[in-house]
Amino acid sequence: MPIFEFQCEECGEIFEELILGSKFEGLKCKKCKSSKVHKLMSQVAYKSGEKFIASSGSGCSSCSGGSCSSCR
Repeated sequence: MPIFEFQCEECGEIFEELILGSKFEGLKCKKCKSSKVHKLMSQVAYKSGEKFIASSGSGCSSCSGGSCSSCR
């Protein structure tokens, strides 16, 4: 399912929205109803063998550097 994460530029609220196709116009913040929202880079998960592996694209959560050899 194409669920995207957005953040409101007015109040900072982060929310998810199911978007079919690529039509983001008309999207409004769920909290303050502002139309000034932008799409966030969301975490991606995939299956490798019997394990699910999550990747955020912003490094790893186990180090403060954001990118280290233990992330891979």
